Amino acid sequence: MPELPDIAAYITALEPRIAGQPLERVRLASPFLLRTVQPPLAEAEGRTVRELRRIGKRIAIGVDGGVWLVLHLMIAGRLHWRPAGAKLSGRNNLAAFDFPGGSLVLTEAGSKRRASLHVLAGEEGLRSVDPGGIEIFASDLETFRAALTAENRTLKRALTDPRLVSGIGNAYSDEILHAAQLSPVTLTRKLAPEEWERLYAATRETLTLWIDRLRAEAAAKFPEKVTAFRKDMAVHGRFGQPCPRCGEKLQRIRYADNETNYCARCQTGGKVLADRGLSRLLGSDWPRTLEELEALKRR
Repeated sequence: MPELPDIAAYITALEPRIAGQPLERVRLASPFLLRTVQPPLAEAEGRTVRELRRIGKRIAIGVDGGVWLVLHLMIAGRLHWRPAGAKLSGRNNLAAFDFPGGSLVLTEAGSKRRASLHVLAGEEGLRSVDPGGIEIFASDLETFRAALTAENRTLKRALTDPRLVSGIGNAYSDEILHAAQLSPVTLTRKLAPEEWERLYAATRETLTLWIDRLRAEAAAKFPEKVTAFRKDMAVHGRFGQPCPRCGEKLQRIRYADNETNYCARCQTGGKVLADRGLSRLLGSDWPRTLEELEALKRR
């Protein structure tokens, strides 16, 4: 799912292309994309784009008259900049937003249709789709800690809860926790003051690094291939590869459609965290340390 740095990159690419330009027409190939009926979608057509804004992991396009088009790409939705009037052929093409200089096309891979478009009126309408998480760059350490300790949850779950922190998902939470040298399963109310300082700094520094990098790329070329797996990431998507800090092989916890990647040496004191599926299968044979894991592999 595109997260804060990816959404920032999209907005960087879109601003010179559509800001100040009239939205001539919106074409829907999938009626299931549109999730609202008031105001009608036609209300946005013919109006000039005045502002682009990020709301959590959503992209909000504001046009004259206080009408907003809010796109949530979910896991498989992506945006593409194509020649004006581009055809919506193929099952993955869901919508096109036509401007004088080109068409912004929304696609979604796979069979599940999770991406959404909301047409909203004014700031009150925007607030209705805002999960409410704090903005990390507008928050101090105390605000950050208060948000994450509102419930006693694991760091991984707390960082990725949009009600607590805005815009962070599976990929960048892995990177943040590795940078902070903290376990993804540590409970938020168990952190020491110095650990909070490391986590707060790592969150801001990691996101700044990737926002700057992806914005620079987007300024040169529209981000056509947004992915959660980037070659320069420290841990996310790099299971079995060496940790860039200590060289130990990276581990993972798999659950549902996601996985958490971490370094046992740097983050968990050498403890191998239980993978739900494998730990059920192995039971008491589940390796508790890196040494036990290596011994198991040699059997």
